[in-house]
Amino acid sequence: MRFIYSFIALCLFFPASSLFASDDLLSLDRIDTINHLMERAIADNLIAGGVVVVGDHTGILASTARGRLTAAPDAPLLDEQTIFDLASLTKVIATTPAVMKLLDEGRISLADPLSRWFPEFKGSPSENTTILNLLTHTSGLADFDMSTDQAMENAVRTAAAEVGRQRPGSGFKYADINFILLGELVHRASGKTLDAFCRDELYAPLVIPETMFLPPSDLANRIAPTVGGTSGTVQDRNARRLGSVAGHAGLFSSARDLARFARLMLDRGTIDGKRILSEDAVQQMTSPLLCGTGSVVRGLGWDMNSPFSAPKGKLFSEASFGHTGYSGSSIWIDPRQDLFVILLTTRLNYQDVRAFNQLRSDISTIAVAEFRQSGDRQGPASFPDLTRVSPRLYHPAAHRSARASSHRRVRMVAALSETHAKAHRQYGRKGGKLHRRKSRGLSNRA
Repeated sequence: MRFIYSFIALCLFFPASSLFASDDLLSLDRIDTINHLMERAIADNLIAGGVVVVGDHTGILASTARGRLTAAPDAPLLDEQTIFDLASLTKVIATTPAVMKLLDEGRISLADPLSRWFPEFKGSPSENTTILNLLTHTSGLADFDMSTDQAMENAVRTAAAEVGRQRPGSGFKYADINFILLGELVHRASGKTLDAFCRDELYAPLVIPETMFLPPSDLANRIAPTVGGTSGTVQDRNARRLGSVAGHAGLFSSARDLARFARLMLDRGTIDGKRILSEDAVQQMTSPLLCGTGSVVRGLGWDMNSPFSAPKGKLFSEASFGHTGYSGSSIWIDPRQDLFVILLTTRLNYQDVRAFNQLRSDISTIAVAEFRQSGDRQGPASFPDLTRVSPRLYHPAAHRSARASSHRRVRMVAALSETHAKAHRQYGRKGGKLHRRKSRGLSNRA
């Protein structure tokens, strides 16, 4: 592994710099190449600065910060407590775990059609699109600019009226509208807005006080502004039109808080001896699904292998998962190697996507090379990879047909069947009589 590290360092050959760094747990030489990468990105005006945290289920192994809150030479230096606009990390740090909480409680089912929770979809081409389709971006729905007047109501109606889209489950099409609808689903199913639900059910028990929607103005001097925005104002335009609380964007957090969330995922839903998510919820979120007939592999909400998987780098395993955010954020977690890497930046250049993705990839590759344990060590949350995951939880018939041709793929389905509804009821059995009554109704409709 040292050879890989040395080879990468020689290829990069970046000059040293004396910018601020924060690393209290391990010697600086193990993260020095990451420092050089960050400094080079700052010199190239790719970012004004950034924070990297590497850790495992026990805590932070190393962290470093380079650069400043803005490009101004007198701007405050970044550190682990700097708060960033997470952009699309909202999908996996807020919306997805909120949906899984509701699944745990038996309030919803992955097999629920949209028309169950959104009467606006009744009679539309999308009425049988499921919550599962939304979580895996296989609904076929497309994004659009939202109005400022009654934004959520109009967004739901516009999505329901969409015609000419691909059949649900037939392919992968990343779209924010999927998670905008999921954020509203949390509101309709729980009676709480997404921000209130996440605060009460996730962030307060997890003790991550710097993770929030709508950060107060007194935190402005700790929040990294995005290009064209002010500190504490969400960058995403549709999120702003939805009141800055939306399922696809709007969440703010720090690297320190995100490290606790990553530890929660590695420890199967527990942290510091406290259970926040059920083990079933974490396993189901991070079990691989092949979306459509292509090569895109997703979990529920989480990315595993797709055109957006730059932070996976070269050394994270096939069991790993993560997500990226447009503002310059990313997180990648590997239960097999018991390791996570978080990158939060003040992004300046949004045109050179290739260079930014290369930065994400290189940081992850170097972090894994330096900090993973030697040997074939299995972490505490080592889930089966794509070659071993059982598809029966998602669709038994699909497993029988796919087994002869390939044991390596779990295929998404285009339509619900009786067996599909039964499979999803297995996950929610502990939800009680209310959930069972709801599931029987779903079976009859299917």
